[in-house]
Amino acid sequence: MTELWCWRHPRADGAAGRCIGRTDLAPDRRRAKRLAHRIRATARTHGLPPEISVSPLRRCRDVGRWLRRWGWRVTVDARLRELDFGAWDGLPWTQIARHEVDAWQADLLHHAPGGGETLAALAARVQAFVGAGDGTRLLVTHGGWINALLHVAPGAAHVNAAHWPAPPAPGALIRCVR
Repeated sequence: MTELWCWRHPRADGAAGRCIGRTDLAPDRRRAKRLAHRIRATARTHGLPPEISVSPLRRCRDVGRWLRRWGWRVTVDARLRELDFGAWDGLPWTQIARHEVDAWQADLLHHAPGGGETLAALAARVQAFVGAGDGTRLLVTHGGWINALLHVAPGAAHVNAAHWPAPPAPGALIRCVR
């Protein structure tokens, strides 16, 4: 059994109104430090180990840098990256053709938005991460990654876009046992 303590990264500068997946935006330095403080305080309160895995994207990695400065063991793990939106990545949502978004929503699990990565591929990365260890694991990752963890069952054949939830708020903690 694995208990995951997943924090969504802090809000990234320049992300508002844009399709952001693998676009490597940095968070404000103060936001990254504040989240690192909250993670450290949560770990102390709950007796969690000072070890964390982070996505290689700066909005997660910058939090890990603070924790490393404070003596934590930080592992950068590519399986924690956000969905790759291909040609859409980094564009304002208003510049992405509505019919392309509709095609993605019609087959949310298997359509590769912007020619990037499918939600099924993201879910496979999530399952690979979860299956690679047991015990308590702390991580800083992305909203799409967390939603795939919580809302895509292993072996799912379909995901209803109309019921797909909004991502957790920046800095939010989501706990999950698998």
